[in-house]
Amino acid sequence: MNPSTQRKPSKGPSPRRVARERAMRVVYQWLVAGGDYASLLVQAENAEPEEIEAGDGTVKPHAGLLGELLAGVLRHADALDEALTPHLDRPVAELSPIEHAILLIGAYELGHSLNVPYKVCINEAVELGKRYGGTDGHKFINGVLDKLAQATRQVEIEAARGGA
Repeated sequence: MNPSTQRKPSKGPSPRRVARERAMRVVYQWLVAGGDYASLLVQAENAEPEEIEAGDGTVKPHAGLLGELLAGVLRHADALDEALTPHLDRPVAELSPIEHAILLIGAYELGHSLNVPYKVCINEAVELGKRYGGTDGHKFINGVLDKLAQATRQVEIEAARGGA
């Protein structure tokens, strides 16, 4: 095998994935116990890496994305819940806090992070759901965010299908 075509070993999660995970943990805490943006951001930035380690050291979160996600979700939580509601099979108040936090982050990215492809927004949320959600929580998250993407990213979806 040609050395230039060999895959390099993974160095662990990307800084953007670590930022999403930290944001999810803090949004979860905010949903359960409340808090203000500044203290939540400090907590997220200083969180222990726990299971998020690379082979050659700890991966730090993408600071810009972490701050954007936390500020955006906290600022727009009511509007994000309104956007999610038509796609849910139960009231927002009955969602598990973990799945609610993941859906808020995914909904924020779909609606506000237009530089991130919709498939990436959904996939990252599904991966968080697989890791932290209930048994089939990732399927629920996928379904809800896919429906939301149909409403918020219709032009992008049509372009990806070859139409427009």
